[in-house]
Amino acid sequence: MLTILGQIWALLFGIFLLMVGNGIHGTLIGIRGVQEKFTTLELSIIMSGYFIGFLFGSRLTPHMILRVGHVRVFAALGSLISAALILFAQFPYPWVWFILRVLIGVGFSGVYVVAESWLNESSTNQNRGKILAIYISIQMFGVISAQVLFNFADTTGFLLFVIASVLVSLSFTPILLSVSPTPRLEATRPMKIVQLCKVSPLGVVGALCLGAVFAALFGMAAVYGSRIGMSPSEIALFISMIYLGGMVMQYPIGYISDRMDRRKLIFIVAAICTSFACLGVFTGSTLTILLGVTFVIGATTIPLYSLMIAYTNDYLDVSDMPAGASGLIFVNGLGAISGPFLVGWIMDFIGPHGFFIYISFSMALLAVFCIIRMTITERPEIAETMSYTPISPTSTPVVSDMAQEHAIEQQSEEGKLE
Repeated sequence: MLTILGQIWALLFGIFLLMVGNGIHGTLIGIRGVQEKFTTLELSIIMSGYFIGFLFGSRLTPHMILRVGHVRVFAALGSLISAALILFAQFPYPWVWFILRVLIGVGFSGVYVVAESWLNESSTNQNRGKILAIYISIQMFGVISAQVLFNFADTTGFLLFVIASVLVSLSFTPILLSVSPTPRLEATRPMKIVQLCKVSPLGVVGALCLGAVFAALFGMAAVYGSRIGMSPSEIALFISMIYLGGMVMQYPIGYISDRMDRRKLIFIVAAICTSFACLGVFTGSTLTILLGVTFVIGATTIPLYSLMIAYTNDYLDVSDMPAGASGLIFVNGLGAISGPFLVGWIMDFIGPHGFFIYISFSMALLAVFCIIRMTITERPEIAETMSYTPISPTSTPVVSDMAQEHAIEQQSEEGKLE
């Protein structure tokens, strides 16, 4: 492990700075938007803008790289992010913030594609799994670390926007000084949604629901906290628990999933999330209970995304696995675009606790659909299932391909593939 870290520490440090910058931005927009007297519905549209840009950027970036190269794309998109972060404080208007969120979504998606391409280039068959594990941990730790800064800066001023911009700018230095300028670019074409639905209806519905829930968590948790009267430092702690839960439970759920019927595990995890989201509706503004609720929600929703990909792989030929995972990422992106808007509409209609009502309804829908699928189809033999590989809901198709390669390698080593 130390050898691997010695080889890629600068790249990982740059990615960490990117995640801290994005973590500040995600929380700050929700808090500052409420302070600027934006309506909940306006904020939900603003939050959806990031995911519109992210989905568009993940498709656009490979074409940009082929035209001008990794380094130029990385520098251009990074500069776009830094500039946009500064402009939020200067132009506090909903329509301007929506445009800036779209641009930042495009920028971060493209920057992740380039950084993850370099990360993929640094991996081998022997260390790919460990590099993926480190990368996922760095992503979540970066967002958690960002929340600490809300204890030391005023959310009504410019400083936090400036810090986020500076961190994104500084992230270029270790990345560009530590990597080759021309890593391989192997963009996988996503499987058509109709074909994916035929192969794994549960995988498609799960990816859609999880995209909608995770985007609501990432985009609207700060809005919820502000609406019920939390302080910025309490909101930061509230959001940290989501990612801490996901980081803690990613591997235990993965371990269990390789040893039981994945549909049963999907149902159990979705049902637990539904139950705790319902608890969040009735706890009022009791911070301690809300922290426990969000920890469990993060501990269930974030690993469940990887579980959906592993489950879908069980029904795919090895040659179709990368395309299937890429298709699920696209479906997840569609859900992510709708998530903030839907939860914002519900919160605008019935109040702040519509946030938890939305999450409970979405996860209950997944649990019910899982039961229906269990009555229709037989499960594959556990010995024939593909290995669980952790992947973040915000990862691009580049990391998805890495995860699929690792899963195939694991199966080959265990003798499950001929």
